[in-house]
Amino acid sequence: MKESMGNPLHLKSLNHISIACRSVEKSLDFYQNDLGFFPIRRPGSLDFTGAWLFNYGIGIHLLQSEDPDKMPKISQINPKDNHISFQCESMALVETKLKEMRIEYVKRRVKEGGINVDQLFFHDPDGTMIEICNCDNLPVIPLESQPISDPAARISCSTHKNKCHTRSSNKQSK
Repeated sequence: MKESMGNPLHLKSLNHISIACRSVEKSLDFYQNDLGFFPIRRPGSLDFTGAWLFNYGIGIHLLQSEDPDKMPKISQINPKDNHISFQCESMALVETKLKEMRIEYVKRRVKEGGINVDQLFFHDPDGTMIEICNCDNLPVIPLESQPISDPAARISCSTHKNKCHTRSSNKQSK
């Protein structure tokens, strides 16, 4: 384990995500009209088709794929795939809007210590998974004070000597 567990690169925040698109126009419409992003100025020196958007403290950079036909086909909605997650004010309102917009989605609920986190998963026009949740219901607890729960193993980390221990079936290994 690394000696320094702080911020070795002196990062400040997440700035943007980039998404390769079959059609920047279709994706631009989706991110503006369905998710509420607004277009922002993009440097004129960029020599490829794209669009920049911003809202909720994050940028989304849409990049026209050089070969849209070779992009992965949109698969079934799988909440365990890579995804972008947005918190919302009202899950019921989001679900109603998704139904009105005829966007196919999958609904999940995570339960932890009497707290429920509701999730809705769906795809953008290019197959990028989007999650809308009330994840702010679940407190963020650093691993130093709370081990990860996993049916197969438990990992607890300590800043003391910078060591993690994996416990499985009451056996401890380093």
